[in-house]
Amino acid sequence: MSKKKPNKRPQNTQTIDADLLDDSPVVESVPENADGTVTLDEFSRTGPFAFNTANTKLLLLGLAINIIGFILMIGGATEDITEFHADQIFSETRITIAPIFIVAGYVVILYAIMKRPKKDAGSESK
Repeated sequence: MSKKKPNKRPQNTQTIDADLLDDSPVVESVPENADGTVTLDEFSRTGPFAFNTANTKLLLLGLAINIIGFILMIGGATEDITEFHADQIFSETRITIAPIFIVAGYVVILYAIMKRPKKDAGSESK
């Protein structure tokens, strides 16, 4: 007969120096062990989240700019398939302005993802 493995996962025993946690403005208090280290499990529950509210607002702004660009690109269709209106299909809005909005939206989204949160002035005192 095969032996069944226990369902309980072992706790992660790796540790992180508590000094590394001082760089983050989000961490209020992380419980430290007697030797000044924090386990990865404790850090993952209380550690900083890299995507804060400023990043979220920038991400939503970039998404809104993208949506505006795609809305500007809509149109140019006719009821009759035998008609062709080049001024509607190849308008400056659809060919130039809308793609600029879309690229700008993606740039803002990329910046929102890559932007690091600012450090608190109080954390520099150490």
